[in-house]
Amino acid sequence: MAELYEYAMLPEHMWSPDETVGPNSITETGALCISSGAKTGRVPKQKRIVEDELTKDTIHWGDINIPMSEKGYRYTKQRAVDFMNMRKRIFIIDGYAGWDERYRIKTRVISVRPYHALFMKQMLMRADIPTLKKDFIPGPDFTILNSGEFVADTNVNDIDSQTSVSVNFTTKELVILGTSYAGEMKKGVFGIMHYYMPKRGCLSMHCSANIGPEGDTTILFGLSGTGKTTLSSDPKRNLIGDDEHVWTDTNVFNIEGGCYAKCEGLSRQKEPDIYDAVRFGAIVENTVYHKEEGRQRIIDYDDISLTANTRVVYPLEHIKNVQIPAIGGHPKNIIFLTCDAFGVMPPVSKLDSEQAMYHFISGYTSKVAGTEVGVTEPTMTFSACFGEAFLPLHPFVYAEKLAEMCEQHKVNVWLINTGWVRGGYGVGKRMSLTQTRAIIDSIHDDSLNMTDFSYMKRFNLKVPNECFGVDPDILRPINCWPDRESYKTAAKSLAEKFVANFKRYEDGVPDDVIRIGGPNLDFTTPPEQPPQ
Repeated sequence: MAELYEYAMLPEHMWSPDETVGPNSITETGALCISSGAKTGRVPKQKRIVEDELTKDTIHWGDINIPMSEKGYRYTKQRAVDFMNMRKRIFIIDGYAGWDERYRIKTRVISVRPYHALFMKQMLMRADIPTLKKDFIPGPDFTILNSGEFVADTNVNDIDSQTSVSVNFTTKELVILGTSYAGEMKKGVFGIMHYYMPKRGCLSMHCSANIGPEGDTTILFGLSGTGKTTLSSDPKRNLIGDDEHVWTDTNVFNIEGGCYAKCEGLSRQKEPDIYDAVRFGAIVENTVYHKEEGRQRIIDYDDISLTANTRVVYPLEHIKNVQIPAIGGHPKNIIFLTCDAFGVMPPVSKLDSEQAMYHFISGYTSKVAGTEVGVTEPTMTFSACFGEAFLPLHPFVYAEKLAEMCEQHKVNVWLINTGWVRGGYGVGKRMSLTQTRAIIDSIHDDSLNMTDFSYMKRFNLKVPNECFGVDPDILRPINCWPDRESYKTAAKSLAEKFVANFKRYEDGVPDDVIRIGGPNLDFTTPPEQPPQ
């Protein structure tokens, strides 16, 4: 790590590639302070997958998985290689994606920026040099070539932007051009695992996971901004991981060796584990620090002048309550986190098998500011399996496996709204972290599972009548809106959006999942299997 710090401070690496932000520096905690340049979020619409004999009948092609020709890929890769050959030096990091040795993927990262090498050194599993040499002598399972801000050639077929993320499952390569945002590498690895794990009978998941003192594992699904990282950092439980996992026949294991957390407004009071993890070996990305005398190089987490998507990356070992190796048993509880900007969904509800598949495939939430380029306020979205941008296969492949494993291991599935209550965005307010934590505590101590439930007709949901530490008024949203009729209108509108969105997947999903698991638009038809 120290050597990569030294390279990052050399003149040729001191400024962002477009020379608009810099120089690189070291903060008073010892973390490396870096700008990713012009791109401060992912660009999912510029991701391409090579369509060839291996992938043409297996990939779920569409707006998410956009095909690319083999010829176009060859030109794109050669452009990245030619640029790297002109550089004074490049950086190569070898590591593993996945803590379970049966399923891990040996990953090699070749980059032009030392910060990218340090980033992936922390995000992949590390090993000593003799082990790496032995394992990687036959070659890696997958290679990432990251040329940073060196742009793609838009004259090449299949490339319509100077930013390009290209995946080739036949040659087992990922090529990045036109962006230095480090999250593209992290999520690139995730997409690779989503391709291979179902083929090996496992469920790859966009989720966090932790384990309690009695050995009970909890999985929390959710998109960026829903609270996965924050809620999985629980002082009463050990963290397995904050973002990417695989559920196998024997365990749940973390894909990553580190965490990549949003850090806007970060403080020791709110999130002590994450705050104290920002030390030597960590990277604060697109985050600035104070320069005035007496406060020099103290990180200013409230300054989002570069982007609302400020980030910090650190190895798992920087967390006090961490599970090493990052592996847990089969989950006892699974939680779907949704950030509902409509303020319609209840703070918590319990799902049966069909509902779990329906809401998993729907992946309803609101994108929050900064996670992707151009998002400046909460925007309603549906993202299958709470991570559609990373799914190369049809979402039902993952949903069916989830339901199968939940049934086999008797797992409770919950839907928790971390979004707005007492009204939608602009009227109500964001659900408090304190009350969300109280809900999760009640899930962990089984008290919520033993309470009485009411029936929320519009969405066919079982909603608890009480939860210790939570204002009972907000458990049924209609009771806390300023105007009940306005709530009914908003609820009907959201239900219709669920139904319209699900039409994208109907051809590959059984009728029972749609009929029983989804919203009820016609109250004259009794719902199937009402909760007792």
